[in-house]
Amino acid sequence: MTSSAHPPGEELLEKLGVDIDPELLRLALTHRSYAYEHGGIPHNERLEFLGDSILGQAVTVMLYRRFPELEEGGLAKRRAAVVSTIALAEIARGIGLGAHLLLGKGEEQTGGRDKSSILADAVEAVIGAAYLSAGDEPATAMVLRLVEPLLGDADRFGAAMDPKTSLQELAASLHRGIPHYTVAESGPDHDKRFHATVLLADHAVGTGTGTSKKHAEMAAALEAWTALSMERRPRRRGAAPASAGS
Repeated sequence: MTSSAHPPGEELLEKLGVDIDPELLRLALTHRSYAYEHGGIPHNERLEFLGDSILGQAVTVMLYRRFPELEEGGLAKRRAAVVSTIALAEIARGIGLGAHLLLGKGEEQTGGRDKSSILADAVEAVIGAAYLSAGDEPATAMVLRLVEPLLGDADRFGAAMDPKTSLQELAASLHRGIPHYTVAESGPDHDKRFHATVLLADHAVGTGTGTSKKHAEMAAALEAWTALSMERRPRRRGAAPASAGS
């Protein structure tokens, strides 16, 4: 039996900070591909449905209280960024959730442990499991601990929802021109990888890899957006100037 088939260890529970029933936690980490390969056992989509609701409520209340100056539109935009697939996947990677997922062979072979959609769904399912195991307050507290690191950089996760448009708008505001993409591919037909580079005025400003041309270009655009956004932020007094080669 592989290590992934064993119940998650105490290390994950310590990171989550909530005492979750072992069977519920295992269910939260069971992807439908694994369930189908094991006789149609239950998988995590019902818990994901529950967790999505708890996540949305916890983040909405927190943002309402923390940002009294924001109008409805600003609150909605920030909430969408913090609960986006990209943001939730980053949370999952930060706590090492992918290592504990129960995946079918196909997903295992195609990098399912690091697929943003699978990771984000698992985070929501774990939130649902925490709610059923410990109740509303501990589950909400867990959500707020997990999303706290995202709040200082919510713009990045907003950009992650549509990185190509965000990059184009930022490049225009910096008078850097229109982004152009080049894409190369590698690997056999059944496991092809795409490698994208985004250029501004013939200079590479970001690269990305994905299982499709679209995903590779989005990854490259997000990397470029992150780099350009640093140029736009004013340096602190006394900070060292940027390298002349950048």
